[in-house]
Amino acid sequence: MYQSSHSISMDAKGRLAIPTKVRELLLADCGGRIVVTAHTDERCLLIYPEPEWDQKLPEIKALPNRNKKAARMQRRLLGYATPMEVDEANGRLLLPPTLREFAGLDKKLMLVGMLNRYELWDEQAWFDYLNEDDDGVDEPEEVSNFNV
Repeated sequence: MYQSSHSISMDAKGRLAIPTKVRELLLADCGGRIVVTAHTDERCLLIYPEPEWDQKLPEIKALPNRNKKAARMQRRLLGYATPMEVDEANGRLLLPPTLREFAGLDKKLMLVGMLNRYELWDEQAWFDYLNEDDDGVDEPEEVSNFNV
């Protein structure tokens, strides 16, 4: 299970270092083999351990691709999907320009654990997202009944 958030930096070539605790989890869970792809609703990247991505593929394939929204979701998820390996020694990763551009990633990033995956955000976009006003957004019953 992935949780917590980490502020990390990326250089001009798209290299970033995965924090040690995250790297250790990914190495234990999937030998450092991951798939990085575009989020379907937000301008951030999704980082799946390879086995988790493999389980997700049948769900993606099952989307009704005659439906415009479902087809767009398939195109984003599959079109941006990039298999990668986290360097075991230093945890470095090199993000391709297409992924960086999609998510608007600059130097300062946020790596956020989301149970079965991580999300990678531009740091300012992350804080803007957290500060968005939720007025007018439909709230599912599970959310309105959730107590912390």
